[in-house]
Amino acid sequence: MKLAVSNIGLSAHDHGDELSELAPMGFTGLEVAPSRVWHDTWHGLTSRQVKNYRQQIEAAGLKVVGLHSLFFDHPELGLFKTGDEHQQTLDFLVHLSAVCRDLGGYTLIYGGGRRRGDLDIKTATTRAHAFMEALLPRIESHGTCLCFEPLGPNDTDFLNTAQETLDLVSQFNHPAFKVQLDAKALVENGEASLDIFQAVQHQLVHFHANEPGLGIIGSSGKVDHSGFAKMLNQINYPGYVSLEQRMLNEQNPLNDIKTSADRMKKAYSL
Repeated sequence: MKLAVSNIGLSAHDHGDELSELAPMGFTGLEVAPSRVWHDTWHGLTSRQVKNYRQQIEAAGLKVVGLHSLFFDHPELGLFKTGDEHQQTLDFLVHLSAVCRDLGGYTLIYGGGRRRGDLDIKTATTRAHAFMEALLPRIESHGTCLCFEPLGPNDTDFLNTAQETLDLVSQFNHPAFKVQLDAKALVENGEASLDIFQAVQHQLVHFHANEPGLGIIGSSGKVDHSGFAKMLNQINYPGYVSLEQRMLNEQNPLNDIKTSADRMKKAYSL
């Protein structure tokens, strides 16, 4: 399996020098949180800035896998917004899809920003379906795909499980709408089993290797990464396994990434 790493573990807005240290650790891909790169991820973001970042990444021997942490700097947007904010959410995702394309990436992982609050589940599902009907025609020409990230009950109250995301994806059967799995969420939702991996096999395009709290791989003792690697191999998963780890040491963030990289290579490079 190919290993990637998220830039949320790198210095904010200035990690060009750190990128060159990642390939020697065994990473070939970089997953990009846009707000970790640019102060303005939308209206002030220029094509030149996007091009320059891609050049930095590729010069370091890496390839962009895709984007995640999409709404970190735009908490006013989200799946169940109404009026102008609904339209702005759609427009922002189309913009990010184009950024992903221009960086050479493929996946857009939609995690936070989708709490349904007072909406009942039936209404929320109907509105999510309409949202995707509006979004997918606008991004399909980009060659990217959006995935709703399964999350534990403490992180969202809509589309928690992998099975729920698969059910929605299956209703569309669209090339720009796929499934992603998240290691800690699989544990939190009681889905750490082969039948879940087999169910999503033909729609799975991305996998987050992480821990509760996004700490160092293996630090919680709750996530069986070797077990997940075996299940990924059993379904012949061809994509990236991406380390989702927050910055734990501002003075030297690469040390903790290196520790996780070594553990990932043992677990996932089967």
